[in-house]
Formats: sequence, structure tokens, C-alpha cells
Amino acid sequence: MSSTTPLTDGAAVPNVTFKCRVRDASIGGENPFTWKDVSSADLFAGKRSVVFSLPGAFTPLCSSKHLPGYEAAYDEMKALGVDDVYCLSVNDAFVMRQWGLHQGLEEEKEDGSNPLNPGNFKRVKLLADGACLFTRGMGMSCTWTTERGFGERSWRYAMVINDMRIEKMYIEPGFEQNSGPDPGTVSMAENVLEYLKSCGDEAARKKLCVRD
Repeated sequence: MSSTTPLTDGAAVPNVTFKCRVRDASIGGENPFTWKDVSSADLFAGKRSVVFSLPGAFTPLCSSKHLPGYEAAYDEMKALGVDDVYCLSVNDAFVMRQWGLHQGLEEEKEDGSNPLNPGNFKRVKLLADGACLFTRGMGMSCTWTTERGFGERSWRYAMVINDMRIEKMYIEPGFEQNSGPDPGTVSMAENVLEYLKSCGDEAARKKLCVRD
């Protein structure tokens, strides 16, 4: 599968290893964090999750609309049968943490029930795809050179994952390398919410997109 040919509804998401930073009280000091390997399966297997991906932490549209929209919709998405919501970007774990704090997200300092915690956030979890492995596996790798100079990042999209398979995908239009426009329309939280509301009762939701 090409790293620039997007996966579609029904496809299995790539099972990669994310290099994460979690709190470790035994370390002490001002930076009590250690490295932890977390796989896609750790996050998504046997669960129904929402993932939205964006070109970069601290960038304007990502900071003003994309992340805040999902943070505001978090409780409603959970009530509609979603186990958790993740924001993915091709940035390292240090950058993602500082962006989350800058955005006013509340850090989870104790509860370790989510593999990214403690040390990530209580509501929307920020997922660092620093090596671009998940993004390439999704076929969503986009390299910006003369436009913005980002290098390799992720095109903007969102999806509902049901037990490691794409239940519903929302890809921003105009996907091409070194794109000038950076659209922020179909992958916004309100569109995913509308889909979740249309899915019916919980039993029906849990059966969506489950394949042998």
C-alpha cells in the first residue's frame, strides 16, 4: 500500500508502535516522565475510537478549530458509544504535550486506564506519530516543501475506528503533496458527531464495520 494512497472504509488500520511519554512517580523531580511503547492495538483493538489527524501542533487551524472542536464534543461522543478520542500528528511526544498544555487541556496525572496515561490528558488524548509510521500506513503522508516547509506530515482527516478497522473515514478534499490550501471542513467534530448520532442504538453501533 502506498503511503500516499488513503485507506478507505472497512480497511484495517496499521498496527504500529507509538513512542509515548508517561508519568512515572518513581523518577521524581520536575520531569517525572519515562518512555513507553504503545501499539495501535493497545489503543484500538476491541474498542470504538475516534481519531482525527492534522498537519501540526501549534498551527493555526489545528489550534483554533480542529482540536478545540473535538475537546468540546468529547462527552457527547463518549455518550454515543465511543471509547476514546485521539488527536494524531506527525510531531514528537514532547511537542504534543506542550501543545496540549498550551491549549488548556487538563492533564491526567493519576489514572492509567488509557495506555497513554498518566501524563497525557483527561479528555482528547494527543498521539505523537513522530516517525510517521501510522500516517504512512494510513496512506495519508503529505510532504510540504515550498508550501510551509513542514516536511513530511499528515494530511488532515478524521475517522471512526471499530476494533482496528475503519468504520467511517473523513478526508479533507484536495489531498496532494505540497498542497497550497489546507482545508478544514469534513474532518471537523460536528461531522463526526452527526455520523455517530445516525448510527442508532448501542448494539447496532458495536456491530458496524466488523468483518471476518
